[in-house]
Amino acid sequence: MKKSLETLRREVRDIDTELLRLLNERASRSVAIGKVKKEADADVYRPDQEARILAFLKRHNAGPLPDQAVAEIFREIFSSSRALQAPLTVAYLGPEGSFSHLAARAHFGHGAELRPAATIDHVFDRAERDRNFLGIVPVENSTEGSVGHTLRRLIATPLSIRAEIFLPVSLCLLTNHARREEIERVYSHPQALAQCRRWLAENLPRVEQCETASTSAAGRQALVDPAGAAVGSRLTGEINGLAILAADIEDNPGNTTRFLVLGRGEGELTGRDKTSILFGTPHVPGALHQALAPIARERINLLRIESHPLRDRKWEYFFFADLAGHREDEPVAGCLQEMANTTTFIKVLGSYARGEEGQ
Repeated sequence: MKKSLETLRREVRDIDTELLRLLNERASRSVAIGKVKKEADADVYRPDQEARILAFLKRHNAGPLPDQAVAEIFREIFSSSRALQAPLTVAYLGPEGSFSHLAARAHFGHGAELRPAATIDHVFDRAERDRNFLGIVPVENSTEGSVGHTLRRLIATPLSIRAEIFLPVSLCLLTNHARREEIERVYSHPQALAQCRRWLAENLPRVEQCETASTSAAGRQALVDPAGAAVGSRLTGEINGLAILAADIEDNPGNTTRFLVLGRGEGELTGRDKTSILFGTPHVPGALHQALAPIARERINLLRIESHPLRDRKWEYFFFADLAGHREDEPVAGCLQEMANTTTFIKVLGSYARGEEGQ
């Protein structure tokens, strides 16, 4: 027998009531966990534990909610639980409305205090000065490549990589104008302009492209320029009261930026981990091959490797690499020990749960 709309709504209300009871019961357990953590001087932020919970939920998810929706719901539950245990402050590359802000909000939820920082250096500085601060910085884009400034700061920082976030980059043309013909200037960060170069050439061929420090700054500039527009996120448009004249204008629809969460401490094994390292090699033939040989012998998946010039030594380089596995995994631990004997220096930047690249 088909149920009436009112009957179905009553059933949903009863389920909501039970959900609320269970959420508050879970919250009371979180408060108790927070007290134990405080006594043990343990971190409130435990991305490895959260990753294990999400993996468990996905294995037991029978639908119809997709895994991504389950993950988003529980990230907000994690965020509220952390807020009950202790305040969590996160510095991100601002200003408000930037893609770093989007990444911070997606990862930490609404329970964390998110503070914009003017530059990547400022994000590092804040997190280095205060152990209660975490930082989020971009490290690479699937279209435009690595962020060199982040790599350079990773050399000497005492911070560790605690987590990684993959954020799909969806760019919009934001403006106060109703028609493209009224636009004379388009503002945005150089990377954002580069990521929609073809679209701009085809749709706004005679419009001047003006570089700004961030997509958020571009939104503010477009707001005060009578003939201006901005390339930025939907959030940039919302914050500045700009209309979306065109959406998804990036040339590569799979365009994604990877962000790093930086802080003190080290994550535990989750079974699906990544270890990031920095190392240097002697300036002699075969040195890089010799340094990488232990990775091949241990059959460890080398997920990424990139060279970067050493600023104080002409024509010498350091290498940034990501390995599959945790530094406490026996193959990875043995590999790192061997590499220490064949490199001029090696630094483990952190072992952490691998992010969801498809998100």
